[in-house]
This record gives sequence, structure tokens and C-alpha cells, in this order.
Amino acid sequence: MRPRDPDEPGRTATPLELFFDLVFVIAVSIAAVQLHHALTENHIAHGLLSYAAVFFAIWWAWMNFTWFATAYGIDDWLYRVLTFVQMGGVLVLAAGIDPAFTEGDFTVVVIGYVVMRVAMITQWLRASRAGGPDRGIARRYAVGIGLVQLLWIGRLFLPASIQGVSFVVLALAEMAVPVIAERKATTPRHLHHITERYGLFTLIVLGESLLGAANAIIEALHDADELAPLISISVLTLVVSGALWWLYFWPPHHTVIVRLRDSFRYGYTHYFIFAAAAAFSAGVEVEIDALTGHSELSDVAASFTVTVPIAVFMLGVWWVVIRENADRVVNVAVPLGAVLVLFDPVVPVPVTLTAIILVAVVVVLVLRPPVSRASRRARADELVGATEADDQPGLGG
Repeated sequence: MRPRDPDEPGRTATPLELFFDLVFVIAVSIAAVQLHHALTENHIAHGLLSYAAVFFAIWWAWMNFTWFATAYGIDDWLYRVLTFVQMGGVLVLAAGIDPAFTEGDFTVVVIGYVVMRVAMITQWLRASRAGGPDRGIARRYAVGIGLVQLLWIGRLFLPASIQGVSFVVLALAEMAVPVIAERKATTPRHLHHITERYGLFTLIVLGESLLGAANAIIEALHDADELAPLISISVLTLVVSGALWWLYFWPPHHTVIVRLRDSFRYGYTHYFIFAAAAAFSAGVEVEIDALTGHSELSDVAASFTVTVPIAVFMLGVWWVVIRENADRVVNVAVPLGAVLVLFDPVVPVPVTLTAIILVAVVVVLVLRPPVSRASRRARADELVGATEADDQPGLGG
């Protein structure tokens, strides 16, 4: 298992990576459904905290595999088998999401998570046998991941009163492992491959909102009294989902992860982007329940379950990739739009203001194409050069 060429031409996601993503579709869907139930029952704090914890396990396991694969994915038989083991761990984790939400019992979630991480340790130990400077990086990853997994298992025996604090500590420990492992040297990164993988996962979480749009139509067919509002929710959800897709895929992502610290910023910020996109689908379901009289939330609170995830998604994408590829107009329009969608609950028709704002943002993106960091730097150099030329005396001076 030797490092892949970071400049390998034509590299794209493999069938194994796409197959791997399918189990995460299941886990994300179950997490979104449980969040929907918690919010509808007005268990807001408990639902959000449980969702944040479960989604961290989903996101971190997926992200670690993805970055490892871009560096070392060789697709031999053992690599495939270990990937299947990780997929099994995801399915176990997905099975534990319901008791995590309803009973606060994360035992099954932790078991599934540890299965995934042990398979990842094995992959890193394989990579360490390649020798060279990558040997030390791979060993640091293997040791760091292994130690944290022991702590996750130990956390199951801690009293309930410190479960929340211990989770935050261990989550930070997990995120510190790559920082420590790559402090002296870095694993190879294929910029186009890694950003394509993130784009594919974004499609997964945004696809959950399309399911919400379909459910609104299904509910409308069974509830003639609320036919118009439900059809409106379905249409508006499709518009908003399309706008969020446009927003995410508008800029070139590979230009913002050239440096190591930018890669960390890109990878870690995507926790909020992915979680918000999946939470948006839960918010759409909450809106449907509110319209059909099956929610304990007020209409205003139900609207916030839609607008807050949208705002978080927009700000996350703007912060991590858009602002580096946009001019001043876009860099004002996107964050301003994220703030304005939070005023949607004052509009009698749910999601209407949000849809209008997002369409306006997309119009701005269409009119103002991406401007790469390199292009801006070249333009600045031209301006500096022109200024210096103007300062020079002319031929007759």
C-alpha cells in the first residue's frame, strides 16, 4: 500500500467508494427521521444534542475513510474487505440511532463506530509498511485512533451526568489526531478527487430534502383540506434544494485546499454543512406535521426548523469555499441571504420568503461567475504594475 500520486490525471470516485457511501445514506436518513420526531414532539434541546452526537460519528467515520482513500486507496482484495467491515460498522451504528434518541443509550452507536475505526487502524498499519516519511504519519494515525477508541468504550461506563462533557472531549481528541499525525509531514491529497467525494456526500444529504418534498405530495393526496399548503411546501422545498445545490457547486472547491491548514478548515467545516443539509430535510417534515396538525410546535417554531439549517448551510459553504472564489458582490449577497432567511417565520406561507431569497442569491451567482484566488492575485499584480509604470517618468520627462 504505497501513497497515490496527488497529480494523477483523470482520478475520480471508484465504484467501491460509491458503494461505501450507500450505507451512509441509510445512517443519515435514520438520523434525520429521529430529529424530525424529536422536534415535532417539542423535545428540541434533546433532539438537537442527540443529532449532533450521532451525526458526528457518521461524518467523522466517512471523512476519515475519504481522506485515507485519496492518499492510499489501492483497491486490492484486503482493502475491499476492510472497507466492507467499515460498512458493517455503519449499519450497526444506524441501528443504534433510535435508542440513542429515545433512551439516551449510545451503546450500539459506539459499538458500530469502534468497528469502523478498528478497520481504519488496520488500513493505517498497512500504509505504515510502505516505509519512507509516510511510515511515521501512518503509525501516529493508528496509535492515535486506537487510543481514542479505548476512551470511547470507557465512556460507556461513565455516569450519565458527565456523558455530555466526555463526548465533547473525545470528539476534540478525534479531531486532534490528524493535526498531530501530520504536524511534520503530510499524506498526499488529490485535490480534485477529495472535493468530488465531498460533493457526492453533499448530494446524499441534499437528497433527503427531496424525500421531504415527495412526502408533502403524499400527505396532500391523503389530506384534501391542506392540499394547497402541502403542494406549496413541496414546490418550495424543491426550489430551495435546487438553490442550495447551486450554491454549493458554484465555486471550484479544489482551489481552497492547497495548503494543509485550508484542508483542515475545509474538512472540519463540512460537519456543519452536512449536518445542516440533513437537518433541513427534518425541518421540512416538521413543517408538514405542523400543517396537518400533528406537531406540538407552533407555526413559528416549525418554520425555524427549516430556516436555521438553511442559514447554517449557506454560511458554512460561503465561509469555506465561496468567499475565496467570489467578488465583493457575491461575498455580500450570500451571507446576507443567510441572515434574511431567518425572517421567514413572519411570512404566513411557510418557506416562501426563503425560496425568494435563495432564488435571488442564485441570480447573483449566475451574473457574477467565480473569480479564482489566482486570478485575483494576477489582477492585483497588474494593478500594482500599472501604478508603478504611471509613477515612472515618461520619455520626455
